[in-house]
Amino acid sequence: MKTALITGATSGIGAACADLFAAQGYNLILVARREELLKEGARSLEEKHGIEIKALVADVRIHDDLSYALETLPAAWKQVDVLINNAGLSQGLDPIDKGSISDWDTMIDTNVKGLLYVTKIVSNWMILRKSGHIINIGSIAGQEVYPNGNVYCATKHAVDALNKGMRIDLLPHGIKVTAINPGMVETEFSKVRFKGDESRAKKVYDGLEPLVANDIAEAIWFAVSRPAHVNINDMLIMPTAQASGAIIKRD
Repeated sequence: MKTALITGATSGIGAACADLFAAQGYNLILVARREELLKEGARSLEEKHGIEIKALVADVRIHDDLSYALETLPAAWKQVDVLINNAGLSQGLDPIDKGSISDWDTMIDTNVKGLLYVTKIVSNWMILRKSGHIINIGSIAGQEVYPNGNVYCATKHAVDALNKGMRIDLLPHGIKVTAINPGMVETEFSKVRFKGDESRAKKVYDGLEPLVANDIAEAIWFAVSRPAHVNINDMLIMPTAQASGAIIKRD
């Protein structure tokens, strides 16, 4: 049986991936910060799909805690076939001169450093087996820049560069690397960006039908389920109503 490791697994794209991969018979290692949600979700998936799950309460930003959680897994659980680097967020929507240093640190530590911390550990497990597939969740924000997106866009541009670099560095080891870059997806993303302001978050999706988390999970599964000789390097997925980061058709 194969194993997938998913970060940011308690909501949105991470939770949708967990459900879809469990349905495909994968055992799961789920990494997230919110212990109650994580354990509840893991129990539900085990009962629904009859698979095994390791639920690891860890913050990808905190290297020592993350490393301990992963490295103390039993050897059999380190045979990870698919890594989905999903943990990521945006904080604030301010011009560069008014941005919050704390918000910047949170985005950089989560979206860039957290992805690196997880990848360094898991890629070494994959190298030992000469196989594996790493999925990095980027964004339209990693392909272009939009007003007041500054640091968030910078972190997702970094993810795009890291994805390309990983593809080169891990090629000799037979490891696939794929970037999945969504446009507007209605998850907790906007609620987190606006720090719990649900009214402001809801307005982001007014007048259009955005993507949902399962749309992205299905795209990830498509990439993972290709034959061994096929790698999807990069996929950009937008709702029909969105042409770019800032050009949107609303009813």
